[in-house]
Amino acid sequence: MIAETERTGQLQPTETGSYFVSNYPPFARWNEAAVPAVLAAFAAPPTSAPLGLYLHVPFCRKRCKFCYFRVYTDVSADDVERYSQALGSEAEVAAAQPAVAGRTLKYVYFGGGTPSFLSVKQLERLVERLHRSFGWDAAEEVTFECEPGTLSEPKVEALRRLGMTRISLGVENFSDAILEANGRAHLSAEIDRAWGWIKAAGFPSTNVDLIAGMVGETDESWQRTVERTLAMEPDSLTIYQMELPPNTVFVHDAKESGTATAVADWPTKRRWVAEAFDAFCARGYSVSSGYTLVRDPARVHFRYRDMLWEGSDLVALGVASFGHLSGVHYQNATHWGDYLAAVEAGRLPIVRGLAPTPRELLLREVVLGLKRGSIDPVRLAAKHGVDPLVEWAPQWESLAAEGWLDRTRPGPVLTRDGLLRVDALLHRFFG
Repeated sequence: MIAETERTGQLQPTETGSYFVSNYPPFARWNEAAVPAVLAAFAAPPTSAPLGLYLHVPFCRKRCKFCYFRVYTDVSADDVERYSQALGSEAEVAAAQPAVAGRTLKYVYFGGGTPSFLSVKQLERLVERLHRSFGWDAAEEVTFECEPGTLSEPKVEALRRLGMTRISLGVENFSDAILEANGRAHLSAEIDRAWGWIKAAGFPSTNVDLIAGMVGETDESWQRTVERTLAMEPDSLTIYQMELPPNTVFVHDAKESGTATAVADWPTKRRWVAEAFDAFCARGYSVSSGYTLVRDPARVHFRYRDMLWEGSDLVALGVASFGHLSGVHYQNATHWGDYLAAVEAGRLPIVRGLAPTPRELLLREVVLGLKRGSIDPVRLAAKHGVDPLVEWAPQWESLAAEGWLDRTRPGPVLTRDGLLRVDALLHRFFG
């Protein structure tokens, strides 16, 4: 049955907190005591899981008012150069570990922050060092996140030459007033210019990011953003629903002023995402997750997401980045000085982690799999030795009773309404 607040038409305001579920078990359970288990995982023989590589580039021209990531603005050229060198050094240390050495990368992801903040020369040097340590010639996907205002035509051409196969452009919105109100560094003219260069470069896959419910959004402005994104014809589209994690400028300012931040309520945000889904599906796109549409599912994939959510190993490079190796979770040093000191001393900069139980590793795949709208209980039972339909029977029953499942067997499939609120539904599995 639909929640009472929605049936009665009452608002569900966006309050302070992290709504999006990015992992299981939750990060709050990770601790310093698990670091020896993480280091033991690196020293152990390799697993048969696919291997990915994530690089965190923490620089931005401005800090978005809704951003909760580890990012730095107003950095010197020397700081940027030192950090890019540290990434290459950390890659060499990580690639030499027994659990990693000699393995083939299946995917690579440059995230941030703003990877496109780096200069062409810095990118060339970093990629050259990554190829020396890891190599990614056999990778199925190399994703690179871009902020429109940091791109130039030579930089886009360099990204293509350096082997990036999937470019993700952080558009967020097409209204200059909304972009400015939310602290974005770019404006709409920079989006159009950057997209022209990206299309001309001929990347195998392109993605556009939007955010529904930003401060200042209206039905009319959202409709214009959807229409302009449709005209771009990206290979995939990702739409996040605006939230207010505690460590954001918006939340800080709200506490200082004693007034709430004017982010759209949850029913409005879900409606806007549903409208965008409908518009793109009418153009031949398919829903790939609670946030993603793809134009050609047979050709366009998201290996980083799919392999990671199905339990791949992920070596994480950079300050505050999150990794996963041999079933053990870990995070790098979360502060600039600590990270650089460890890497420049030739050490892995790991500061906390978690060694999940076998049941928790199964539940992780259940929770993350549901973000795509369904799970395959046969695959999961064969891998983990437990039938998730039996193990979490009460949760499936409650989802079905509340109208969030199309069906439970042979495998649970969320309804569209369920998919649009999937992060709110996942907590019933936690424990």
